[in-house]
Amino acid sequence: MASVELDDVTKVYRGGEASVVAVEDVAVEIPDGDFLVLVGPSGCGKSTTLRMIAGLETATDGEIKLGDRTINDVSAQDRNIAMVFQSYALYPHKTVRANMAFGLEESTDHSSAEIDETVEETAALMGINDLLDRKPGQLSGGQQQRVALGRAIVRDPDVFLMDEPLSNLDAKLRAEMRTELQHLQEQLGVTTVYVTHDQTEAMTMGDRIAVLNEGELQQVGTPLECYHEPNNLFVAEFIGEPSMNVFDGRLEGDAIVTDFFEYPVPADVSTDREDGSGLVLGIRPEDILVNERDAGDKGLEADISVVEPMGNENTVHLRFAGGADGDEFLATTEGIPNVSAGDRTTVEFPAEAIHLFDAETGAAVKNRRLSFTDAADGTRP
Repeated sequence: MASVELDDVTKVYRGGEASVVAVEDVAVEIPDGDFLVLVGPSGCGKSTTLRMIAGLETATDGEIKLGDRTINDVSAQDRNIAMVFQSYALYPHKTVRANMAFGLEESTDHSSAEIDETVEETAALMGINDLLDRKPGQLSGGQQQRVALGRAIVRDPDVFLMDEPLSNLDAKLRAEMRTELQHLQEQLGVTTVYVTHDQTEAMTMGDRIAVLNEGELQQVGTPLECYHEPNNLFVAEFIGEPSMNVFDGRLEGDAIVTDFFEYPVPADVSTDREDGSGLVLGIRPEDILVNERDAGDKGLEADISVVEPMGNENTVHLRFAGGADGDEFLATTEGIPNVSAGDRTTVEFPAEAIHLFDAETGAAVKNRRLSFTDAADGTRP
């Protein structure tokens, strides 16, 4: 096992006169035993970053370190890194046993008996010991995924790399495998870098997450840090489902003025900005108070267009008067709906829950106030 460090790593694809920067100056440290999730939209450079760590792509600039050694010039087979692919990449003509043993046969001098013992121990760990004599075509998607993971585990690598390994599974099995992967990683204690575009996987699986966009690293932090304290507007909107509501506005005196409402500037926000400077106000759907009787002058009138009951909660689609279809915002309410489509209601944006971002740069100006002490005793932070 070992730590992994990316030191200003860049990848440029050159073709004739045109060049494409896939990854630019990514710097992140992954401690020994850490589970880091690389997350971002399609084409953001997360799989390219993973492939550079694996040695399947060559970094154009920067250093990649495994433990204390730089591995830029070390071939993929000599890095002692195991990779699990999205497509599983199993040999269809080989049995499960042969698939799992293949890497050990090619890269070690272990005897057949030692390899077979290792394969059977790993198969028992993965719960697939009764599948060893089957071929991939005879397995379900979840079983094939376990075989692919088992093939990586038998190598006893320093680092696991996983490239969207659960994307081909149905929703229920994906949720089960998320839990299994977490338990497995904790049990083995192997440094793991996991790539996904699914923010649910990122939030639930990683010790830390690294958010990428257009090849640039936006933020590295724990899931809760990225959710509650985003560095910028991109992270705020990308992390969370439903995503954060945002309203474009401008500073006028002591208020943030949007097309639909005015909001007092919070006391903890610097007042050295010029009038007219752009600010984006953001608030998570679950932080919006809907149909509160004591809202008073804090309440804003809005029309309800759709209520989506989810069982344990409801997603409410709202629109301020004069808003178009694209101006809807979302609120999440608990339990049995107390509002219906077509109703006019009041909404409140609590001051402690709002976020503010610079309209020009997207950088966070203010994040919500978070009190874990209050949250622990069941009151609103």
